[in-house]
Amino acid sequence: MNDNTQDKLAQDFVQFSLQSGVLKFGEFKTKAGRISPYFFNAGLFDDGAKLRRLAQFYAQRILASGIEFDMLFGPAYKGIPLGAALAVELARLGRNVPFAYNRKEAKDHGEGGTLVGAPLKGRVLIVDDVMSAGTAAKESIAIIQASGAIPHAVVIALDRQEKAVENGVDVNHSAVQYVREQLGLKVCAIAKLSDLMHYLALQSDQGLATDHQRVLAYRLRYGVTES
Repeated sequence: MNDNTQDKLAQDFVQFSLQSGVLKFGEFKTKAGRISPYFFNAGLFDDGAKLRRLAQFYAQRILASGIEFDMLFGPAYKGIPLGAALAVELARLGRNVPFAYNRKEAKDHGEGGTLVGAPLKGRVLIVDDVMSAGTAAKESIAIIQASGAIPHAVVIALDRQEKAVENGVDVNHSAVQYVREQLGLKVCAIAKLSDLMHYLALQSDQGLATDHQRVLAYRLRYGVTES
């Protein structure tokens, strides 16, 4: 999918995120220190119905992508419920795969360690919400490789398609492009910033014209080419 080809799944996801209050417009400071006109907070998929619908979007996107994988890994913390929900949805669709996640702090009793769930093995699909700098992906890769498994791909909810920041300086690639090109992992997203732009353009007569212009200006300043 590119900026000129919008798919229904992405458009439905943008609408769902807006209706759920997960995607909001205003002024929000990003981790990079930018003032963004929109904010995506996956933590607000905060009840059973929303999480079930979110898992359906993840499952549809990853299955449509053709990316092959043997198990799921949900990095702490947001990746844990996302990965678990996706595992349940995939099983419902007839694709039952193992699932594991990590703790931020090692447990010194019981089974101990930082990993919970199925043993990491084979081609691992990492499940997360968004990418800011690729740091979380690098941490997940290290965990997976240390277990002798293969970090193979990442699925995220939203690709912001904006320049990453390294050492306080904007660079000409996004976090998604960095993970693909430098870390060697396949990446797919349920929706991209270009999908949000398309949705806003179609809804400009519904009171979203100002938001559309502000997001457009932000993208012109910080956006990257297709990621």
